[in-house]
Parts: sequence; structure tokens; C-alpha cells
Amino acid sequence: MGDITLQTKIAQIMSDYPELGQTLLELSPAFAKLQNPVLRKTVARVTSVQQAAAIAGLDPAHMLTMLRKAAGLEPMAAGTHNNAESESLLNMPAPEWFSEEAVEIKFNASKVLEQGNVPMGEILDAVKKISGKEIFLFETPFVPAPIIEILNNKGYAVWCRKAGATIENFVIKK
Repeated sequence: MGDITLQTKIAQIMSDYPELGQTLLELSPAFAKLQNPVLRKTVARVTSVQQAAAIAGLDPAHMLTMLRKAAGLEPMAAGTHNNAESESLLNMPAPEWFSEEAVEIKFNASKVLEQGNVPMGEILDAVKKISGKEIFLFETPFVPAPIIEILNNKGYAVWCRKAGATIENFVIKK
């Protein structure tokens, strides 16, 4: 059985410690979606504890402590948490490239998630259609940290803002 850190993927935790599924549910109802086998095989494979905490609106250090305790692991030493990454993506000011008028493609990923499906493929296909200064907007019920990381790695810039109960995620080609 492996260690649990902020970088450990949720799928690895569920594989090593299947009993922690209940702990995740107790931490946040947002983790109920992990009961869906498709989400468990896709999103959970690329989502770290750090990212899952952001999605659920939890303090990453608290989530890590609770998971380690439930797994029977020693607490992490103070100061070993990566707090720089735990800053919310929602606290970032609008980037210079952002313009409402430049939004060319819109996608409501919340509807796909409500149906129990994973919108990642549709989002990755949609961003391929933007060019120049065009912006792609996709809406989610939470900050989609794993998708943002994938987009950043593929050469896109992403900016998120809260709009009521929805998170608006704006994407542009770097």
C-alpha cells in the first residue's frame, strides 16, 4: 500500500485503500460521483488529492489529514503540505487576454456531469476549434482542476470565475 500525499491520484487511493471511499463521501457529497465506474476510471486517474480538495471546496491539508488518518498512516509533518498550489484558481484576476466579446464557443459541462458522463473528451475536442484570440467557455459546477492542468499542458491558458453556482472556465490558445 502506498503513501498518501497531496499529489497522490484518487484512483490510486481507491485501489490501495478501497475503504476510503466512505471517508471521501463523509468529507464532501461531491465525491459521490466516484461511485460511477466511468468517472472512477477516467477523472479519478488524473485527479490528485490537491485537485479533489479544490473541486470539493475543502482545505487540501485537512482532506489529506483525514485520508491519512482513515488509512492508518502517520500525519504529515507540519510544513510539508504544498500550500502554494492550494490557492484557489477563482482568486486570480482576469488575464489580459480575456474579453467577453472574444468568447466564440460555449459548452455547458454541468449538463453532461448531471447525466453521469465525463465531459473531458468534448472539452478537449472543442478547444481544438479555437484559433487566434478566440475564447472557449465551458461551465462546470466546480473548479475542474484536472482538466485545467491537461489544457495548460497542451498549450492553452485557462481563467476561471464564479458566476452564481456555476464556474465559468475561459480557455485560449497560448
